Amino acid sequence: MTDRPADTDAYHADATDTGTFDVVVIGAGPPGENLAERTQAAGLRTVLVERALVGGECSYWACMPSKALLRPPAALAAARAVPGARAAAHGSLAVDEVLASRNAFASGWQDDGQVSWLASVGVELVRGQGRLTGPRTVVVTTPEGSERRLVARQAVALCTGSRATLPELPGMAEARPWSSREATSAGQVPDRLAVVGGGVVGVEMAAAWRALGARVTLLARGPRLLPRWEPFAGELVAEGLARSGVEVRTGASVSALRRPDEAGPVVLDVSGGNAVIADEVLFATGRRAGTENLGLDAVGLTPGDWLDTDETLRVRGVPGDWLYAVGDVTHRAMLTHQGKYQARIAAAAIAARAGGAPVDDGPWGRHAATADQRAVPQVVFTDPEAASVGSTLEQAEAAGLRVRAVDYDLGSVAGALLYAEGYRGRARIVVDLDREVLVGATFVGSGAGELLHAATVAVAGEVPIARLWHAVPSFPTMSEIWLRLLETYRG
Repeated sequence: MTDRPADTDAYHADATDTGTFDVVVIGAGPPGENLAERTQAAGLRTVLVERALVGGECSYWACMPSKALLRPPAALAAARAVPGARAAAHGSLAVDEVLASRNAFASGWQDDGQVSWLASVGVELVRGQGRLTGPRTVVVTTPEGSERRLVARQAVALCTGSRATLPELPGMAEARPWSSREATSAGQVPDRLAVVGGGVVGVEMAAAWRALGARVTLLARGPRLLPRWEPFAGELVAEGLARSGVEVRTGASVSALRRPDEAGPVVLDVSGGNAVIADEVLFATGRRAGTENLGLDAVGLTPGDWLDTDETLRVRGVPGDWLYAVGDVTHRAMLTHQGKYQARIAAAAIAARAGGAPVDDGPWGRHAATADQRAVPQVVFTDPEAASVGSTLEQAEAAGLRVRAVDYDLGSVAGALLYAEGYRGRARIVVDLDREVLVGATFVGSGAGELLHAATVAVAGEVPIARLWHAVPSFPTMSEIWLRLLETYRG
């Protein structure tokens, strides 16, 4: 397992060497942390390189702080929807408490706890910017400006995530826009907030800051919100945002920005509509690969590109098959839980290859990230929530499958009647008619995220409809929607 490979001379030590490891991981977000933990547990000496905070984007500027902002208004809305409870739910959110809770969820933007955890599982941490300089070789520029050379016997894994990208528009620099980072970490509520982008980040942050008291205008370039989802998901989320007081404008493209006074408001010129004036503007319009400073050119790859991987997460086009990539940087499924899934797959594959064991990389094999293509779950934490897994109807048809969509009013099941008065929601399953298995499911409604894992199991497990018929949902719960969908399918 620890033999030095014959295809590189990178193991000749010099004064800058810090030693030779089995696995070198660059990037200590959740994918990198999980991969490092698992390779270390498999007996492969692993070092983790991080230039910023251990825990990455998810811990400090994405999943954790954003959900801390979104949970209080969701809890308040749920109480207001239930007769007998709404009397206790009058008033507004305690903004200072919400922001303090958000800060705690982000650990005060300190990574001491994550660093302690790494030490507890035996993974060594090196602080600094890591870059490839040749086969299995990483040079780290430390915060002090010195360089340390790390050499991998088995594998180097790139887990450096993605970065928010801003469009090139006139006036962008003077406008000083928020990215997703500022949107989840801001310490004060702006009086007026413009949100540009109708995807997940855009709708969630519009919901969060509106609940905290900002007057929010959401500008989406396309005809609907959540364009990659089933159409009804975007429609119901837009209705929910509008009910909360968000001004939702679709078909609205920003052509220029102005902030004439450095301390004054931003003016957004909007094609085909009135200008928008806001105190802050959030652009949630896309991400780019975090690969610009990794030395990819040293191994024949293009800096700044997404990394193309096989099913075991090895980067294609690198001689020797020693380079892996996990998480957002692969552009496979840019979600924390999928990055951690990929880390489990990659770590198992690295360990198998290091030990000379067979690699099971067929569909749904132990060393294949099949779920990235077939069973990716995602929840949008707005009110109503939107939850989906697998393919939409449009995606399934584009893939050449013979499918049928089955819809049902989520508000008509008994559990919904208890959940909230006037509950609004919708559910859809997409059935492969040739195999009679689910290839996709979408639920929109309050609490819909809690319905998702059952659908994920059905899609990933390719459970036959005939067998699902025997999975009896408890009454009266929201899960009764499964019975209603299957009854509708069977006719």
